[in-house]
Amino acid sequence: MRYLILLKAAQPATPPPAELMDAIMQLGAEATAAGALLDTAGLAPSAAGARVELFGGRLSVTDGPFAEAKETISYALYEVRTRQEAVEWASRFLKLHRDLWDGWEGQADVLKVFGPEDFGSPA
Repeated sequence: MRYLILLKAAQPATPPPAELMDAIMQLGAEATAAGALLDTAGLAPSAAGARVELFGGRLSVTDGPFAEAKETISYALYEVRTRQEAVEWASRFLKLHRDLWDGWEGQADVLKVFGPEDFGSPA
């Protein structure tokens, strides 16, 4: 099963500590070696993006930044056996932030990516 983990946080006042970045690289290497981590990247602030919406049959495009207090700042795509494994990887990632970046706060949304196994056989 694939899970997409979206990391959300307020724009920090300071850059991440070097120790945190080293620990993130180590965790990523461990997840890759375990065959769990498929892809990861940081995301630009929403000011560089746009939102495309469809309501009442009409399309609208709104340039960023968006009003949310927290930005989606990065993502990771995992291939794991269970949701709990994906939650464990996300928890380990957030624990690094807790332990190595004083005062940092954020959240990780763990979302299942649909695969063929999630749909019935064609009739």
